[in-house]
Amino acid sequence: MPIHVVFVCLGNICRSPAAQGVFEHLLQNTGLNTLITVDSCGTAAFNIGKSPDPRSSAASLRRGYRIDNQIARQIDDGDYERADYVVAMDRMNLTNVTAWAPAGYQGEIKLLMDYCGHAGNAQVADPYYDDDAAFDQVIAQIENAASGLLTYICEKHNLAAKH
Repeated sequence: MPIHVVFVCLGNICRSPAAQGVFEHLLQNTGLNTLITVDSCGTAAFNIGKSPDPRSSAASLRRGYRIDNQIARQIDDGDYERADYVVAMDRMNLTNVTAWAPAGYQGEIKLLMDYCGHAGNAQVADPYYDDDAAFDQVIAQIENAASGLLTYICEKHNLAAKH
């Protein structure tokens, strides 16, 4: 059974779809996409059924990631059943996914930035009310942390890149 990672932000239209796209790209490039699967969702329900924010899609595409085929959804019990790693973008969402985890959940719940050497800011800020540059900065943060997450998972599960 593959190792499953789910990225979580508030509305599932900016940060978590970008994280999913970056991580999918890493998995494809390392040949680990059959051993590790990835998804994303939000803690809030207000964007269910929507496509990623066009600014997030554009910032992702500028870095070589396609996320426009994703559809926003809210985290549910099935995510906890499947996910070995529930990875939140900020402390507010971390608090929610931790509180909602079913009793006995065996997976790991952490902030994305905990998987990299961050310089004091352990959160990926929500760029929704900011300008395009904020979306580019989010993608750069996600790239750094996603690489650290993949290294962490590979070390923890004795996995090696296939190419």
